[in-house]
Amino acid sequence: MVNYPVDAALLQPYVPAGTELDLHNGTCFVSLIGFMFLKTRLKGFSIPLHSSFEEVNLRFYVRQKVHDKWRRGTVFIKEIVPKWAISFGANYLYNEPYETLPMSHAIEVGSDTQSVAYRWKKKQWNSLGIVASTEAFEMEEQSEQEFICEHYWGYNKGRNRTLLYAVEHPRWRVHKTLAFSVEVDFENLYGKSFVFLKNEEPASAFLVEGSPVIIRDGQVL
Repeated sequence: MVNYPVDAALLQPYVPAGTELDLHNGTCFVSLIGFMFLKTRLKGFSIPLHSSFEEVNLRFYVRQKVHDKWRRGTVFIKEIVPKWAISFGANYLYNEPYETLPMSHAIEVGSDTQSVAYRWKKKQWNSLGIVASTEAFEMEEQSEQEFICEHYWGYNKGRNRTLLYAVEHPRWRVHKTLAFSVEVDFENLYGKSFVFLKNEEPASAFLVEGSPVIIRDGQVL
């Protein structure tokens, strides 16, 4: 997870109705995230040759007031996967902005350190990589790591309505970051509004320990 502070005005056109931007200590973030889906099931069924695959997404954070409590969620600018059927299913079931591109990943684990890298191609190869400790730690309360990870709803901006779905997973642990790299053509992938990220220094980058995840059926706000 690589996280960039941005001007909130950049994201306002993407904010779903009924929500507002969720800030951490007054800072608005977008995150570029790479991860693996493993043993994936769609509506309880495993699709042959589609149960394990990479995803890279660009996302930001919103919140919604429900019964005097804040429901905190994420909104995706784009989600990239290598499987066409996954893109079709996610677009159909959740109206999520998926795109299918060639992708690969590499994971190397040593005694004290590990490296994780994702690559995907649109005109040219893009990459996202990190080197981190093998030991995992609990996230600190009210930390930036907690803010980025602890969002348990997905929202997206439909044509005339807001769609949302619940995401369930245990509280993740994080690994100490030793080095990271980002080689991404943001304009080609996400449009001119995001081209400036190519020259921006991320506020943070961290590797998160994975877990089982459940994505519930979508709802209309």
